[in-house]
Amino acid sequence: MPGMGSGLDATNPALVAAFFSALLFQLIIVGVIVAALLVAYAATRRRRAANPRPAPAAEPRSRRFLRIAFGVLWIFDAVLQAQPKMAGGLPSQVIAPVASASPDWVQQVVNFGGTIWSYHPVQAAASAVWIQAGLGIWLLAATTGWSSRLAGLAGAGWGLIVWVFGEAFGGIFAPGLTWLSGAPGAVVLYVVAGALIALPMRAWAGPRLGRLLLAGVGVFWIGMAVLQAWPGRGFWQGGDSGVLTAMVSSMADVSQPHVQSAMLSAFAGFVNSHAFAVNLFVVVALAALGATFVIGRPRILRYALPVATVFCVAVWVLVQDLGFPGGLGTDPNSMVPWVLLLWGGYIAVTERAVATAAESPLPRPSFAAMRRSLAASTPRSLIVLGSVGVILLGAVPMAAASVDRNADPIIAQAIAGGAPVPQDRPAPSFQLTSGETGQPVSLASLHGKVVLLTFLDPVCVGCPQIAQQLHAASGLLGPANGRVAVVAIAASTMHSRVTFIKSFDYRQGLTAASDWQFLTGTPADLEQVWSAYEKISPGMMAGMMVHSEIVFVIDATGQIRWEVKDAPGPATESAQSSFAVLLANAARQTLSLSNQQ
Repeated sequence: MPGMGSGLDATNPALVAAFFSALLFQLIIVGVIVAALLVAYAATRRRRAANPRPAPAAEPRSRRFLRIAFGVLWIFDAVLQAQPKMAGGLPSQVIAPVASASPDWVQQVVNFGGTIWSYHPVQAAASAVWIQAGLGIWLLAATTGWSSRLAGLAGAGWGLIVWVFGEAFGGIFAPGLTWLSGAPGAVVLYVVAGALIALPMRAWAGPRLGRLLLAGVGVFWIGMAVLQAWPGRGFWQGGDSGVLTAMVSSMADVSQPHVQSAMLSAFAGFVNSHAFAVNLFVVVALAALGATFVIGRPRILRYALPVATVFCVAVWVLVQDLGFPGGLGTDPNSMVPWVLLLWGGYIAVTERAVATAAESPLPRPSFAAMRRSLAASTPRSLIVLGSVGVILLGAVPMAAASVDRNADPIIAQAIAGGAPVPQDRPAPSFQLTSGETGQPVSLASLHGKVVLLTFLDPVCVGCPQIAQQLHAASGLLGPANGRVAVVAIAASTMHSRVTFIKSFDYRQGLTAASDWQFLTGTPADLEQVWSAYEKISPGMMAGMMVHSEIVFVIDATGQIRWEVKDAPGPATESAQSSFAVLLANAARQTLSLSNQQ
């Protein structure tokens, strides 16, 4: 899919370093938020002592269980999001493979979210960490009232975003859908939990909500049993055609402790030999437990819930491989949230009715209301306020990234092996010929402008992309474009200027640049320039020069200020856009230096 992945290795040192640097910087901001809240708490402590607030209404145990359990899960997921591989590996190694098996319309939807991540990997990865950490803290701190309900609503909203763009709708539109691998997607269970927590407190006063929750789970599990038993889907077969064997074997290949990998390999061998029996057990267990949940009698549930828990844990360990090994796992997969939802429903069914007080309405947004709320704030409410600040710390930059169609320059720096190299030396002079007009062009004739200089060959695979990136960089400069000259010197003596003009100028649209020039000359003149700049890569054939991996940024006085390295050859859209941004930034800095001289 276009834009998915950046062409980077997930463990690229430059990208990992930038990711952790962003996390550290934002952690400092989190520290400032915490310090400000501590000051606010200390400043209002005396006033709170003089005007104590009434004790909040009791929270039903079932709601408290779900709120705390999923709050902890969100924080755990935030920790997983901080793994080193997340910035570079999530779009290409997780999101794109999941979406590739789905219909085209699903891929188009998912590609939007994947493009944001692949164009801005550092910011997107860091934002996910803080959004999920903030959600978890908010759920843990807000016990009752409108702030607690808003926490559930926020968790459901973010869960939907992750489910659609990160899990491709949980893979429900892809072939091979099975409850064993996590259908309908782990995060959709977070959405269910968030929606339950967002309900008015009176909905938790009796067993009705718990019965509805368990009945809904039961109906879904029965449907998954039917799907698991459906002939022709490969779950009944062992050997090479066995879907379940392949599923478990693929988990065994993930980077993880040897003991865990050996256990999965042994189970894969067992499934390979007894696939029919294993699938029959899964089908019967899902159908029987589902029917039990639909019936919903407490006496039966007392025994069914522990059995369901053991069943889910076995699937979690032996099939889902705990959900997060390998460095790119974003959550513990679906079995843990399934167990939490089941126990939350069971507690709601079996606990005594809890009297709930009428909930206060959402305060009107005014400065006076905010001041009164802060004056009467408790430690919990201050923690809630801080958690919202942490969420905004992630959400605001991610929202800004979603509308920025230019890729982060860190991608180009990581691919090229480093940032642009600052220089301060005279640019070698040249006297060549314009490939379009035939008029002589020298470096001296370009003085007064910033020159972006490289060497291109029309038959080089990477050169058209480099030319497009140069053109894109020129466009990014806006009004300053008129003060920049984009110059390409022929990197080969084997092709005429007419060939080059047809290949680049007219087909790639480079004439849109305000001062694009392609320069050629006699073999002796060209070889002299190649030798002077010493940055040309030799071609595969004797006497042929392919391209330069360097764009020289020359200031208005003829001094080389930057060497911007490119990684030529096939590249993703995000990598090409990133290089254009990197080059445009170097040109702007050079223009600024020229203005100061």
